[in-house]
Amino acid sequence: MFTHASWTERRSDSYDRLAFLGDSVLSLAITTHLYPRLEAESFGAGRLTKIRAQTVSGASCRAVAIRMGVPERLKAAAPEGLPADASAKLQTERVLASVTEAVIGACYLHAGFDATSAAVVEAFQPELEEALAHPVDFKSALQERLARHGAIVAYRVAAEHGPPHDRRFDVIAEVDGESVGVGSGRTKKAAEQAAAREALGLPPGAEPADAAPSAPVEAS
Repeated sequence: MFTHASWTERRSDSYDRLAFLGDSVLSLAITTHLYPRLEAESFGAGRLTKIRAQTVSGASCRAVAIRMGVPERLKAAAPEGLPADASAKLQTERVLASVTEAVIGACYLHAGFDATSAAVVEAFQPELEEALAHPVDFKSALQERLARHGAIVAYRVAAEHGPPHDRRFDVIAEVDGESVGVGSGRTKKAAEQAAAREALGLPPGAEPADAAPSAPVEAS
C-alpha cells in the first residue's frame, strides 16, 4: 500500500491499482454524504459537483495524508539508499494524494463500502466544511462577469516547470486573445483557477464572492 512503482519490479506490488479503486470510493463516499443533506433548491447538480471536486482534490488528499502520517509511513517503506530527488517525491501532492486513495481502496476491500464511507467522511470533514463554507470557483465567477459584456475567457498553458513527479503549470487567461490574468499551480486546473482569480483582481486567500459582479475585466 505504501510502495511506489519505482521501488518494485512488479507494478502490481505498488499502490497504483489501489489508488485507482480508492479514487472512485472517495468520490462516491463524499457524494453519498452530500446528496441527502443539502437542499435540492439551493444545491443543484453543478454546485454539488464543484463542492465534491474541491473536497476530493489533490490538495485535500494531501492534507488528509499529512494528518494520517502518510509521509512517515512512505519513508519507512522506502528502500535503503534512496536518492535525495527520489525522497522528495514522498512529499509531493501527487504521491501523497495517490497513497491516500490507495488507503481508501484497501479499506474498501477489507471492510466494504459502508464502513469505509463513514471513515472517509470523518477523515475529510475539515476539507468538506471548507468546500461548503468557501467554495473555490474563480473560473465560474470570471465567466459570469464576462458574460455580462458578451465576452468569453480561454485558458492557455504558457509553460511547464519541474520534474514529472513535481510539475508546475503556468496558465494565461485570455479574452479575445489578450491576457487578463496569469496563474501557476501543481495542476492545470489549479493554475487556471489562479489565473481567473488574478483576472478578477482578487488577492490570494480571497473568495469568488468578493469579486464585484459589475466590473468588466480589461485585457492588458
